[in-house]
Amino acid sequence: MRAVVDTNLLVSGLLWGRNPGQLMSAARGGSLRLCSSEFLLAELKVVLGRAQFTARLTDRGVTADAVLASARSICEIFDPPAIPMPPELRDPKDLAVLACAVTYEADAIITGDEDLLALKSFQGIPIIKAAEALEKLAL
Repeated sequence: MRAVVDTNLLVSGLLWGRNPGQLMSAARGGSLRLCSSEFLLAELKVVLGRAQFTARLTDRGVTADAVLASARSICEIFDPPAIPMPPELRDPKDLAVLACAVTYEADAIITGDEDLLALKSFQGIPIIKAAEALEKLAL
């Protein structure tokens, strides 16, 4: 399965585990192919730099840069062109996820973001939660 994972789910998977963590393991193992963009990875870097994640990074014995490097290592990086803002998209910041998925010809967008999930799909690409993605991967 080829998928785009939004930033919040990446953070959850890289720092906490559970379903998002299983997806990161599937990406490391090759059964899930993840796509991202420099824009989304820059957003990940900003998020990881927030004070609320300092303790978690310390507890895991990693730095924000190491987690970012880990994300880069499991993602194919694309530079998607701009796409028009769909009128039903509630959060314009999510447009980068949609553009990446379209450029990558993803099989799914995996997210916990209610604004994205409300779309259900975008240009034929289903928008699903981590648990559903794991079911599709039979993990």
